[in-house]
Amino acid sequence: MAIHWYPGHMHKANKAIKEALPNIDLIIEVLDARIPFSSQNPLLSQLRGDKSCIKILTKSDLADADLTRQWQDWLEKEQGVKTLALSIEQPERMRQLTSLCRKMVPNSSGKHKIINTMIMGIPNVGKSSLINILTGKTIAKTGNEPAVTKNQQRIKLADDIVLFDTPGVLWPKIENQNSMYRLASSGAVKDTAFEYDDIAFYVAEYLLSAYPENLLQRYNLADLPQNELEVIEAIGRKRGCLKGGGRIDLDKASKILLTELRAGKIGRISLETPTLIEQELREQEQTTPLNKSSYAKRL
Repeated sequence: MAIHWYPGHMHKANKAIKEALPNIDLIIEVLDARIPFSSQNPLLSQLRGDKSCIKILTKSDLADADLTRQWQDWLEKEQGVKTLALSIEQPERMRQLTSLCRKMVPNSSGKHKIINTMIMGIPNVGKSSLINILTGKTIAKTGNEPAVTKNQQRIKLADDIVLFDTPGVLWPKIENQNSMYRLASSGAVKDTAFEYDDIAFYVAEYLLSAYPENLLQRYNLADLPQNELEVIEAIGRKRGCLKGGGRIDLDKASKILLTELRAGKIGRISLETPTLIEQELREQEQTTPLNKSSYAKRL
């Protein structure tokens, strides 16, 4: 599956990020706790050099709590960053970020230094909601559709921390097929960029394997479907998604599955694990031994 969605403002944003980085003390990357690896910008590890980095796992209330802890351990060990798992349901925890920023930037002069930070993340990851809670104001536009923020903003926070907000950006080529599906499943890409049933079949297959009980409970199923098509058909029957002759409307049923996954109605679901990602990276290295991609360079 190919996702064709790289608006012009994203190209401009990537260029602006590169130009601003020399004046930045600390980078904050906002990740989706359900897809911490797939929602990372693969270019960031190259761009940031030796600058300190905090990775914020947002929407942690929608993710599998055990897997979120595993991801925090993995990111801190493998990438040398600090992590915080946050959600908009816990605004008091979000304010821990400013104190962590102050701790991570050394103050060699002994004076209270203004810390310039840059915050970045993929579209619809919760970055704008985080900024609004940190400032106590509606400064950043929020929305359930990606690409709401399109211009850079300079925002003053408490404790002499200046935050440079950047538009949500993807990268021109998403090389890992599974990461493309996960990004689409989470809502990071506009729905017009892909076919609903294509993504829903991927999600259904994953849920059958990783969260079968959630499927049974959410859709009140007596028996577990045998494959992803049966999952979509079962949802269609339960929700009345029928065409003429009693045929299942797969498109409508697919939209229901994706909408409810994104809203957390199926339960706390994480779409990738550290073990799964390590396996995918090994497989990718074996298929492209002479050309390690930027995807692999995220480690």
